[in-house]
Amino acid sequence: MKILISADMEGATGVTGPADCEPGTEEWQRCRSMFTSDVNAAIGGLLDGGASEVFVNEAHATMRNLLLEGLDERATMITGRHKELSMVEGVQASDVDGIVFLGYHCGAGEDGVLAHTYLPNAITGVWLDGAPASEGHLNAAVVAEFGTPVVLVTGDDRACEDAETYAPDARKVAVKDHVSRYAARCRPPARTAAAIGAAARSAMDLAGAVEPAAPRPMLLEVETDSAHLAQAAALVPGVERTGVRTVRYEAPNAYEMIRCFKALATLVSQAMEERYG
Repeated sequence: MKILISADMEGATGVTGPADCEPGTEEWQRCRSMFTSDVNAAIGGLLDGGASEVFVNEAHATMRNLLLEGLDERATMITGRHKELSMVEGVQASDVDGIVFLGYHCGAGEDGVLAHTYLPNAITGVWLDGAPASEGHLNAAVVAEFGTPVVLVTGDDRACEDAETYAPDARKVAVKDHVSRYAARCRPPARTAAAIGAAARSAMDLAGAVEPAAPRPMLLEVETDSAHLAQAAALVPGVERTGVRTVRYEAPNAYEMIRCFKALATLVSQAMEERYG
């Protein structure tokens, strides 16, 4: 069985503050090894549980954070930006029997460690068909259209609670407990690696291609933290401004929903000014 790991960093072991996951900082360099440890634990557990192939898609920021030289040699990794499906790149091959959401976090406006959706502060809320949506919700909708079940989610305890709403059957591992957006009670890497490995082995019981979800129209609403960012978002064809700081669009399916959201987020990020946001 072929398993994909979508690896984000905010929900990784030991990561609690922006500098811990901002490329180029001293703290980021330190946390990269713990991030890689989480991924290796998942790889080992999945292979022990019966996976025949595991590949990793780097899903954080520049998508060049995991230490390839430290990666379990039995796996391969997609690294770098500008990918068709961003955080779940690789699932579109339609031969993936399960996906792991590793290092995930709560969505914008929610109460969780480093909670956000794509952009740290510029996007303050996202709703999919009227319900609050984290990156996990959005990505789960995409992989469902390709018949790939979410088998394991790791992150802080709030991210695991969030996952109950979009992947209730998936195994969950909390590597830290939320204290505030920038603080957590963390477990050491040796403990989190053991927990992730055990959950990954068990998660293979859930692996296996399922009937793809039927494509359906999806309504995505996005709130930004200032008026000019909503104006920038509305430059994407099909996106309409619905308020001073809000926009929305309807996509024919999850594939187009996530691609439009990526385009919207890119324009918003480019419209930000250094001091005024």
